[in-house]
This record gives sequence, C-alpha cells and structure tokens, in this order.
Amino acid sequence: MLDAYNTIVHMLERLHRHFLDVLRAELRRMNVNDINAVQALLLSNIGDQDVVIRDLKDRGYYHGSNVSYNIKKLTEFGYIHQERAEHDRRATQLRLTDKGMELCHAIRDLQNRLAESLNTDAGATEGELRKADEVLQKLERTWTDYIRYGR
Repeated sequence: MLDAYNTIVHMLERLHRHFLDVLRAELRRMNVNDINAVQALLLSNIGDQDVVIRDLKDRGYYHGSNVSYNIKKLTEFGYIHQERAEHDRRATQLRLTDKGMELCHAIRDLQNRLAESLNTDAGATEGELRKADEVLQKLERTWTDYIRYGR
C-alpha cells in the first residue's frame, strides 16, 4: 500500500507541473505573452462566475499572497474586473472581462481536445476516469482530515 500511495503522491506533483506546461504551450501557441500558466488556470477556475477572492483561497486552489499578486496582474492586463462586493464592502468581487472570457473559452476548448485525445489516443474510458476520481477524492479527504484533526 505504501508504494502505491507514494507513487500517487509523486504522480500528482508531476501531473500538476505537466498541466502547467500544457497551459504554457497553449498560451505560446495563442501568442498570449502577458500572463503565465498559473494565471491562465486562475482565469479558467473563475470562468463565468462572479467570485470573491476569499472563495478562491477557500476552494483550495491558491494560497496567500500568490492569489493577490496574480489577481493584480490579471487586472492590470485586462483579463479581470474587480469591484467591491455589495453584501460585504471589504470583499472584492472578481469577474472576467471579455478578454478573460475569450482565454477561458480557449482553455476549455483545449481541455475538451485533451479529454477526447485521452479517450481516442490513450484508450482511457470514462469508467476508468471516474474510478481515478474516486480514489483521488478519498486521498483528498484523508489529507483534509489530517490537516483538520491530526493523527
């Protein structure tokens, strides 16, 4: 069990780095030079929702000052619009601009192509992906419980 667990942990780290490499390659292909892969991923995770910065952190996608820095850069380059939330003037509401939505749609198209390729070229089935998702959710729950409750 320990060997399989360690393999999965190392695979998760490699997959995240590879996914950022995929996003970097797609940004280059699209001649998008003003943002990086992490910022593109942030746009993709915001999507067509109005999101409060705190929600991005709470979802576990981003940590600390990184999200603030990336939001600042995305706003400077015209991908995100920020405004104070009406229900809580201390919170900042984020919404993608048209430029941000265009890139978000391009990333979604990329994801669709990659999913199709995984099926047709690699022979992965939807059932296999669902089983992998189940295992990863159990791993996430185990780690979350450890963080919250310790041993």
